[in-house]
Amino acid sequence: MENEKANKALLGHKTDRKMINFKDGVEFVLRFFKEFSLSKMVWGEFLNQCYQIGLRSLPLITLTGFVTGLVFTQQSRPSLQEFGATSWLPSLVAIAMVRALAPLVTSIIAAGRVGSNIGAELGSMKVTEQIDAMEVSAVNPFNYLVINRVLASTITIPILSFYTAAVGLAGSFINIYINEQTNFNAYIINAFESINFLDLGSALVKAILFGFTIGMVGCYSGYRAEKGTLGVGKAANSGVVKSIFIIFLIEIFVVQVTNSLR
Repeated sequence: MENEKANKALLGHKTDRKMINFKDGVEFVLRFFKEFSLSKMVWGEFLNQCYQIGLRSLPLITLTGFVTGLVFTQQSRPSLQEFGATSWLPSLVAIAMVRALAPLVTSIIAAGRVGSNIGAELGSMKVTEQIDAMEVSAVNPFNYLVINRVLASTITIPILSFYTAAVGLAGSFINIYINEQTNFNAYIINAFESINFLDLGSALVKAILFGFTIGMVGCYSGYRAEKGTLGVGKAANSGVVKSIFIIFLIEIFVVQVTNSLR
């Protein structure tokens, strides 16, 4: 009986803590929009974050996108060969890359690289009281640290997503050229004949939401880091795990809305 009461009390405590964290997260997002509407952009820091999030992610994004297109084409060929429909490979890969794979793969890679970096960076600044020192120095740390990072991730992730789609299609073309000797012009025509503005629009919306999520969750995790080096590690880990979880929720929601519009 005592163990049962203890378990119920522990469960209630965890539930209360999750509700408090959810409330804090909503307040953090609302504060972002309030500060963004009132504060001036720090363009130097914004461009620096675009470089850190965007350009420094290009090598990893390029490799991942190329391999994704190459492997997806290779794995799809046997199924289409059974029906004599290998000519549909360019369209299949283009639809898969633009609608789902490019934004999702890019965002997961960015969440692992960018989300953890933001969480660890802001977490270390929090535990070493650098953020408190900025407030004492009459500098708005939220404007300088959070807004610039969130805006940079919101802008660069969509760009990286379309870049991933292009690189993935390049990997797919190489695979198709080696096996079917299809020329580049025929490949491009077949690839994009099934892509419409709804596909491009939904991919753009998802990428923007993914980028905003990665930046916001990473900043929130770092900004709320607890004292000590353990808190920094938890902030970095939380920035990745929560970002990926929310990304999949957004993916499900946007896919449902997009399918209802087709």
